[in-house]
Amino acid sequence: MSATRPYRGVFPVAPTIFDNNGNLDLDGQRRCIDFMIDAGSQGLCILANFSEQFVLTDAERETVMRAVLEHVAGRVPVIVTTTQFGSAICAARSRQAEEMGAAMVMVMPPYHGATFRVAEPGIFEFFRTVSDAVRIPVMIQDAPVAGTPLSVDFLARMAKELANIRYFKIEVPMAAAKLRSLIAAGGSVIEGPWDGEEAITLMADLDAGATGAMTGGGYPDGIRQIIDPFFAGRREEAMQAYTRWLPLINYENRQCGLAACKVLMHEGGVIASDTVRHPLQPLHPATRAGLIEIARSLDPVVLRWGR
Repeated sequence: MSATRPYRGVFPVAPTIFDNNGNLDLDGQRRCIDFMIDAGSQGLCILANFSEQFVLTDAERETVMRAVLEHVAGRVPVIVTTTQFGSAICAARSRQAEEMGAAMVMVMPPYHGATFRVAEPGIFEFFRTVSDAVRIPVMIQDAPVAGTPLSVDFLARMAKELANIRYFKIEVPMAAAKLRSLIAAGGSVIEGPWDGEEAITLMADLDAGATGAMTGGGYPDGIRQIIDPFFAGRREEAMQAYTRWLPLINYENRQCGLAACKVLMHEGGVIASDTVRHPLQPLHPATRAGLIEIARSLDPVVLRWGR
């Protein structure tokens, strides 16, 4: 379903695995990747915000990228996040990802801090620079964290005029409406209209035409229970699965954030440590217990994979 373009299905974000001292744990990283594939991921995304990309050095980014792409060895397509404010730097990161074997790169519009933003003409040239640097597709991440409005017309224009701008991860408020409008405005050049934000709006987004979901990495098997029947034309079955998994999706999205998948992986023996890198803080014990309680009621693969 996902091995060749157009890429479709469940492409969760892989966390970056650290040891208890906050150092890269590449053996744990490889186990994390093996679990995510075994649990039904049809592709993976690395070095995203949920991968704590913002606490990695450039050298660490390259180390993780190389380790993951070599370990995956073509089993599933891998999307590498290459976001950077500088156009030339982002293009160079993207070219390097392609050379190492990435199937796609994901990029947010340039932003820095609370107020450094780029006007629309600059954003267009930024994505032109990235698109021209690679031969693989580029996914634009339309996320609130960038604080940069990207209108449907502007996104569709970039898809029509820039050769490799083909995928769009929409995770802004009213995502389904934006997906529906983007598909209508862009037509066939919108190769991949995708859902994000831990699948909190997944059913609405699927109904709007989403063909992929980039979720947290803790329970791809649960997301497959929603997406598979939906794409097979069994919407009621998909809705029932969404209703069943929604409490866990909501708990991750609203209470835990990026720590959720690490906690679940650690609880299930996938990784040795669920450390998040300082200044990020570990989950409160009560929040952690609540996450695990909800997860156990659903019996996801993550809680038994390493046991």
